[in-house]
Amino acid sequence: MIIEGPGHVPLNQIVANVQLEKQLCNGAPFYLLGPLTTDIAPGYDHITAAIGGAIAAAAGADFLCYVTPAEHLSIPDTADVHAGVIAARIAGHSADIAKGIPGAIEKDRIMSCYRRDLDWEGMVNTSLDPDFARRKIQLSRNRETCTMCGELCAVKLSRQQ
Repeated sequence: MIIEGPGHVPLNQIVANVQLEKQLCNGAPFYLLGPLTTDIAPGYDHITAAIGGAIAAAAGADFLCYVTPAEHLSIPDTADVHAGVIAARIAGHSADIAKGIPGAIEKDRIMSCYRRDLDWEGMVNTSLDPDFARRKIQLSRNRETCTMCGELCAVKLSRQQ
């Protein structure tokens, strides 16, 4: 048996909802529909669900429902489904790290090394969505900094010391 939980829960009530379900249902697996932490973001429900989902999963929820950007607006297309699944994967991974699941943080540590080394291909290949990352990447002209910081890049400055 799996217990299905609410889909719209304010941020400050998520942990209590998860704990109450676990207690009342004798620890049965808990499946949450999000939970969306706010209702004022149509088109961005996948983000509000990921915020709530990360908290819920860290508090003990067992399964997260993916929510698409089209939620409450239209039938999702494949791009909406993809965005929703990635958002749910981010939430689940974040919760796994918070819960100390063995091996969960290792990919993040690897990514940190790739970022430190400005290893663009390593970053793309380690990401949850390499195709999307590859489409978004904009390499710096001198490849000594990322496109975000330019000359104030902490990586570049730390190498100069």
